[in-house]
Amino acid sequence: MTSRNLRLRRLSRATSALSGRKRGAQPKVVALGGGMGLSASLTALRRITGDLTAVVTVADDGGSSGRLREELGVLPPGDLRKALAALCGDDDWGQTWAQVIQHRFESKGDLHGHAVGNLLIVSLWEQLGDHVQALDLVGKLLGAHGRVLPMSAVPLELQALVRGHDPERPEDIATVRGQATVALTPGEVQSVHVVPADPPAVPEAVAAVLDADWVVLGPGSWFSSVIPHLLVPELLDALVLTKARKVLSLNLAPQPGETEGFSPQRHLEVLGRHAPKLALDVVLADEAAVPDRESLADAAKRLGAAVELAPVASPDGVPIHDPELLAAAYDRIFRMHGRIGPWR
Repeated sequence: MTSRNLRLRRLSRATSALSGRKRGAQPKVVALGGGMGLSASLTALRRITGDLTAVVTVADDGGSSGRLREELGVLPPGDLRKALAALCGDDDWGQTWAQVIQHRFESKGDLHGHAVGNLLIVSLWEQLGDHVQALDLVGKLLGAHGRVLPMSAVPLELQALVRGHDPERPEDIATVRGQATVALTPGEVQSVHVVPADPPAVPEAVAAVLDADWVVLGPGSWFSSVIPHLLVPELLDALVLTKARKVLSLNLAPQPGETEGFSPQRHLEVLGRHAPKLALDVVLADEAAVPDRESLADAAKRLGAAVELAPVASPDGVPIHDPELLAAAYDRIFRMHGRIGPWR
């Protein structure tokens, strides 16, 4: 029996066990991603559901996370920290702790650039020897409105095949290594993969996807934060097998370097190439960021999805998502496309 068949058998058993659970009054939502894109989704989603789980990429190798990863051999904590901060409430307690864990030291010594939350998370990993237990404990301390999980139990290296990485050889394809480098690479990213090639998924992340009502993928850095979730075999199997509906949230603009010049539909095409068996239900895009609605609808249809256009960008013109507008868009999608009627 192949390793994929073994994974699918385990996932089927897990699905059967979870199917008997009683659904609550709110949608169970799992959001996948990393960095500021995932933070935007979580800040919106915590406004409309109390049953929220973030599954976070662990390929970061830059800044404080990269230094801790290299020195201690740990998972990069930075994107996990950002997700926890996004789940903090809007009250004084939540906002104070969000600021504390996001605070970076400024010095002329070794602490310079390290974020308080990164050090807190890594210290608890060392104390408890359990990634999930430690993150749950940090979430409890912060009063986080949801749970944060790493997508894999081992730190991953992101590698990309890039055409024209060397401007003097625009047709050559080179391998670019490291998430921080891929995110800013010149040239055109053709595909990405992770090392190790068959990383273990965190079981709690797989279980959350299988038990979800909705899975939200994106927005975020397409090749370095969104697609990596589809490169963890057990997690991809869960995304294919789950009965949850899946919404893909598109970015407001192409990212310099990584997706320079990409149209909204191009984002869907490259995602489909990396996970051809993954079907979606809804593609959410800002109505002002889609110049060719027909082409986007055609690309979404090839993934099994309908397109929902909504004003989700910050009204001040900065290309960031507005939490209230994004929350309203997600809430409308969950109500219109959900299988079990109104949540409240």
